[in-house]
Amino acid sequence: MIKAFYASKIWAFWAYGGLTLLISSLYVQVQFTVAFNSWYGRFYNLLQTSDNFKDNAEEGITQFYEHILSTSYIENGFSGDPSFCVIVFPYIVLAVFTSWFTRIYGLRWRQAITFNYIPRWRTVKQEIEGASQRIQEDCNRFARIVESLGLQIVRAIMTLIAFIPILWGLSDSVQVPFLKDINGNLVWVALIVSLGGIIISWFVGWFLPGLEYNNQKVEAAFRKDLVLGEDNKKDYAQPEKLWELFLGIRFNYQRLYLHYGYFDGWMNFYDQFMIIVPYLVVGPGLFTGLITLGTVVQVSNAFQRVHGGFALFLHNWTTITELRSIWKRLHEFESNLTKYENADLSETEQQK
Repeated sequence: MIKAFYASKIWAFWAYGGLTLLISSLYVQVQFTVAFNSWYGRFYNLLQTSDNFKDNAEEGITQFYEHILSTSYIENGFSGDPSFCVIVFPYIVLAVFTSWFTRIYGLRWRQAITFNYIPRWRTVKQEIEGASQRIQEDCNRFARIVESLGLQIVRAIMTLIAFIPILWGLSDSVQVPFLKDINGNLVWVALIVSLGGIIISWFVGWFLPGLEYNNQKVEAAFRKDLVLGEDNKKDYAQPEKLWELFLGIRFNYQRLYLHYGYFDGWMNFYDQFMIIVPYLVVGPGLFTGLITLGTVVQVSNAFQRVHGGFALFLHNWTTITELRSIWKRLHEFESNLTKYENADLSETEQQK
C-alpha cells in the first residue's frame, strides 16, 4: 500500500514532489491563520472602545471599515497590519488549490496501488475471496482517507508549532486561582482536556473497528451473490439466500449504529464543552479589567487551534476506525497474494 507509491521509481516525482507542494501550501495556510488571530485581537479591541468615538463617530466608522476592507498593507509594501480582506482572499485561493491538488494526489496514489495489485492478482492460480472489492473499492477508500488524514496531521503539527508560543504568551491573562501561577497554563489545559477526550473516546468506540470490518465482510457476501446471479439466476441470487444474507447485514448495521450512537453522544457533549473552556479560564480577567475583549477572543481562537491540533485523532475517530478496517482487509489481501505467489513459485520449481 505505502511501498507501491513511495518506494516506486515510477511514482517518485508524484509521491515526493506532490507531498512537498502540499506541505508548503499547508505551511502558508497556517501562517494566514496566525494573521487571522492577530486581526481578531485588533478588531475586537476596536469594538470594545467604541464608546471613545461617540463624539467622532465618523472616525470610528472609518477605522471599522479599514480593519475589514483596507488595502493599505499592500500599498505600503506589506508593512503594518493587514485588513481582513487582505488575509482572507489569498487564504481562500490557497485553500481551494490545496483541496483540489489533494484529490489529484490521492487519485495518483490509488492508481499506484491498484496497478501494483492487478498484475500480481492475475498471476496467482488460487481464487482470493473479495479480490475485486479490495482492488476497486478499498484501494480508492484507503488512498482518499490516508491523503486527507495525513494532511490533517501535517496541518495539526504546523498549527501547534505556530500557536503554542502564542497561547503560552496569552496565558498571563489567566486569573483562575489554581492556574494563574502555572507557566503556559492555557497550553497545559488544552493538552490535558485533549488527552482526556482521546482516552474516553478509545473506550467508548472500542467495538467500532471490529464492527466495521465485519460489515464489509457481510456486504461482500451479499454483493458476490448478486454478481454471480447476473450470469446464473438459477443457482445464485435466490430470494431466500439473499434475504438470509441481508439479515446478516441488517444485524451488523444495527449493532454498528448503536455503538456510533454512544460515540456521537459523547462527541457532541465534548465539543460543546470545549467551546466554553477558554472563556471559563480567561473570562474573569475581562471583568477585573486586566484583559480586553480582543485578548479574550485571541485566547479563544488560539486555544481552539491548539486543542484542535492535540485532539486531531479524537475528531477523526470514526475516519480512523474506517481506515483501520480497510488497512486490515488490504493487508490480508496482500498476505494472500504473497502466500499464493510463493506457493505457485514452489510448484513451478518442483515441476522443473
